[in-house]
Amino acid sequence: MSTKKQLSAEQSEQLLKTLKTRFEKNMNRHQGIEWTNVLAKLNADPEKLWSLDEMELTEGEPDVVGQDKDTGEYFFVDCAPESPKGRRSICYDHAALNARKEHKPANSAVDMAAEMGIELLSEEQYRELQQLGKFDLKTSSWIKTPAEIRKLGGAIFCDRRYDTIFVYHNGADSYYAARGFRGLLKV
Repeated sequence: MSTKKQLSAEQSEQLLKTLKTRFEKNMNRHQGIEWTNVLAKLNADPEKLWSLDEMELTEGEPDVVGQDKDTGEYFFVDCAPESPKGRRSICYDHAALNARKEHKPANSAVDMAAEMGIELLSEEQYRELQQLGKFDLKTSSWIKTPAEIRKLGGAIFCDRRYDTIFVYHNGADSYYAARGFRGLLKV
């Protein structure tokens, strides 16, 4: 039995139509990148298309935001104006989830990202995204937390307020209705 995560032909067609429309509507996010080249990469890797569908289903609105000049991989990032609705009210990671004795959230950002086949953004990636638009004006997003902070029980998140990107800390086991995470998928 196959364990590959794949969409049906109909699901793939619908997702590709959505992605192409978003790509064409937001050319400022990926200047110099041609949709036909992105499409070829997506068609060559059905599991990546499945991950993009997961991003879409959780209201992340993934779009191409760049390309690795060495590997040729395209970077898809959640470009929803606010942290994706389907990924909010979660703590940082599995250890934090297990540490909660009461009122546990349904999941954690790190676990959800792994299940979806994506990564949390780093602080640098989050700041680069903010150069392409104004994101998280009302919400916040967990980002990759350095091991030395996580070891002490903390985790970091970002948002944009007063036209400035802020990096904050919280206990990794905390969760809020307005905090989720943005993902990165390399295709």
